[in-house]
Amino acid sequence: MHAATTAYHWHGIMEEEEQQHGETLVSPTGFRRWLEAGNDDTPPTDARIVTSGQRRLPAHSTVLASASPVLESMLHRPRKGGSNREMEIPVLGVPCDAVHAFLRLLYSARCVTLAEEEIVGEHGMHLMVLSHAYGVGWLKRACERVLSSRLTAEGVVDVLVLAQQCDAPRLHLRCMQLLAEDFAAVEQTEAWRFLRDHDPWLELDILQFLEDAHLRRRRLGRRKAERRLYMELHETIECLHHIFKDGYAAMGHSGREEKRARCPNPVTCRGLRQLVRHLAACDSEKRRWCRRCKCLWQLLRLHASTCTELDDASCEVPLCMYLCNWCR
Repeated sequence: MHAATTAYHWHGIMEEEEQQHGETLVSPTGFRRWLEAGNDDTPPTDARIVTSGQRRLPAHSTVLASASPVLESMLHRPRKGGSNREMEIPVLGVPCDAVHAFLRLLYSARCVTLAEEEIVGEHGMHLMVLSHAYGVGWLKRACERVLSSRLTAEGVVDVLVLAQQCDAPRLHLRCMQLLAEDFAAVEQTEAWRFLRDHDPWLELDILQFLEDAHLRRRRLGRRKAERRLYMELHETIECLHHIFKDGYAAMGHSGREEKRARCPNPVTCRGLRQLVRHLAACDSEKRRWCRRCKCLWQLLRLHASTCTELDDASCEVPLCMYLCNWCR
């Protein structure tokens, strides 16, 4: 009952202001912040937000003070001309529409709806500046999220400068990542040329980040290649052990026996069987320079260095004990 009465009174106040200014100032559904303060009746507006175009937007000082610590300190300053006069707070340097959107979001009680998210997307950079200047943390995070989701190569440099000035590390990192992903397109923009001519320190930071990102990609690529090589060697050693353990069944001398010999890596196993057959048929004089023979000998030495069946002499791979003693 009290909430409905409060919303009705405040809606009447906003209708009177709209008739004077000819536009909607603040959404009536956004007065939840005053309801959170525990008040039953809505008082008249007692503050004015003065914009760059000398427009004066009505507001409640209690709502502004609860939304922003900076506005709270400004409202508690001594007033000129007595305490009955409306407090005027100048919000300059940004368009009037952005101030209007900022005031509407302050009344939204930290709950950004889909419609209000579109407002944040329309005035994202200006709202980012206002939320940082007036200490509205939840709105600043909302602006970071919306700006991060709408980054493009044409505007990433401007957003990067804004993130650096407004102390927004998540947005700054997202901008850097986009620069690293599509630097060729960013380099062709007018914003990048302006940055290169007027802010060499930031350009150096960006180039250093790009170099670090390139080195990280190369290091990650090497690690993936090494991991892939280790997996291939492990499969090869398993197939080598499988071939000599199953004997002629794995060598494929009999089609019936070959069906009984199951290998988890049939492609690798087939290539190893061809190497074994080649080693047996290769000319002894050419074996020292034969690449295929050398490849099989290396696999045998690798198996011997990692074999765990030497103690009980149960390993069936040829020359395993000899190669193990030779490697030592």
